[in-house]
Amino acid sequence: MDHPPDVLMIGTGEYTTGYVHGKQSASDKKIGVVALTMFDLQSPHRGSKIGKAKLAGTNGTKYPGIREHFKKNISEVYKDMKVDFESFPGDTVSNDPNAFMTALNTMKKGDIVTIFTPDDTHFTMAKEAIQRGLHVLLTKPPVKTLEEQKQLVELARKNGVLVYIEYHKRYDPMYSDARERIRQLGEFSFYTSYMSQPKFQLDTFKSWAGLSSDISYYLNSHHIDFHCWAMEANSKPVRVIAMKSTGIAPSLPYGVSDKCEDTITLMVQWLNVKSGNLGTASYTASWVAPKADVHSQQRFFYLGQKGEINIDQAHRGYTLTTDSNGFACMNPLYMKYTTDSKGRFSGQLGYGYRSLELFVDAVNAIRRGEAKAEEFEYLPTASSTLTATAILDAGRTSLDHNSKAILIKYDSNDSFVPVSLQFE
Repeated sequence: MDHPPDVLMIGTGEYTTGYVHGKQSASDKKIGVVALTMFDLQSPHRGSKIGKAKLAGTNGTKYPGIREHFKKNISEVYKDMKVDFESFPGDTVSNDPNAFMTALNTMKKGDIVTIFTPDDTHFTMAKEAIQRGLHVLLTKPPVKTLEEQKQLVELARKNGVLVYIEYHKRYDPMYSDARERIRQLGEFSFYTSYMSQPKFQLDTFKSWAGLSSDISYYLNSHHIDFHCWAMEANSKPVRVIAMKSTGIAPSLPYGVSDKCEDTITLMVQWLNVKSGNLGTASYTASWVAPKADVHSQQRFFYLGQKGEINIDQAHRGYTLTTDSNGFACMNPLYMKYTTDSKGRFSGQLGYGYRSLELFVDAVNAIRRGEAKAEEFEYLPTASSTLTATAILDAGRTSLDHNSKAILIKYDSNDSFVPVSLQFE
């Protein structure tokens, strides 16, 4: 194919548009990530890597506000940035849960679909897209269960499409460097990670928080994938116990479910395959943190048998203090929203942007006949991220059964592909 793929972005919330509950998001994604990146990739000076842009949600009455938001905060800020898109459902339709199906039927084989919606909707949407021969980019977690992800892997292989998971931590220069250094530190011994967001995010996600998904799926997925990526073909998780903290989220004035956990910790036993030695890991995620100098606290500590690594992703020595917003730690390495000297968007080197562009580049290579989908397994694909989903699935299962231990099973002792979960 000698023309770029059209892109359908399913989900019109914070990560795609930066527009939440009728106004600009209060988070660090004030103009979104996905739509902004796709609009930039449409530009001739960026190689016209994307064709037409489309958005699909459930509430069409949001689109006039989204268009004005894009106009004010993107096209009037960045030189030569167009923000045109076709939308589903229509602007007068307030509720159409099947609008994504209507949108999918306008796409052509080999086009792109991005899915940034509540976790329990991912599987159905991805399945419909894959069966139409569309390449899919899924937010993390890709799905909620190991079994669902295994089905997507088989569908992707059958249809010859790329199913890519937006695990952007892999492209943070500090994290990618740490991954290579970890692999030189001998056998795995201990890993702990923490990631949080402030309480007001519960307002952003009140439609699903504690109902269709939880904070572990939403935030722990980042560091779990990173750890799995670093351990690739050396160690594997074998046993999971999850614990929770409660009491704050349901009492807040956001209308969240009384089932919503404040904080979730997954405790995981890892096996070093060659020696049989054991390692331990804990992954903690919370969305009841106070408003602080960063939107999201993010850090991990890794101990190998020959050394250790410690990264505080949120604090990199770059601070900003203003009369209006006070003190803040800045991270333009993720998404750089300031312009270049010509007034153009200049965030192409941010790891949030790079995560999306690498997928688009891979799709274009497939469309040109230069590669096949299976040649991109070095990226975070549906098949290469099964282990992270197994841990998340086991964690939720453990919580739902009073913190009972869950075993992750493999085909054989030397296999690294999880096939099922079992109660201990």
